[in-house]
Amino acid sequence: MSSPAIQSALAQMQGLASQAAAPMKNDAAAVGQSGFGSELQASIRRINELQQGANAKAMAFQAGDSNLELNDVMVDMQKASVAFQMGLQVRNRMVSAYRDVMNMQV
Repeated sequence: MSSPAIQSALAQMQGLASQAAAPMKNDAAAVGQSGFGSELQASIRRINELQQGANAKAMAFQAGDSNLELNDVMVDMQKASVAFQMGLQVRNRMVSAYRDVMNMQV
């Protein structure tokens, strides 16, 4: 992949991630008061909700629900996928940081 294509894909992923996190912006005051663990737990809960919602829409579409359009189902599935990939990357970074700390010489 060329550099402009990578930058474009990265910009799209960041846009989708910010869209997925939009409902959480209402809790901006609570973010400063809560700890890292509770924020991580809330993020995992949000990823789970996105995945469950996308799966429910996909099942309803497959069952023939006339109120759902294919593009809506696909967008929700992509949002859930991007959120999951972001969560996976956060987990990988946390594990890497933990290993680095544990390997430090005292």
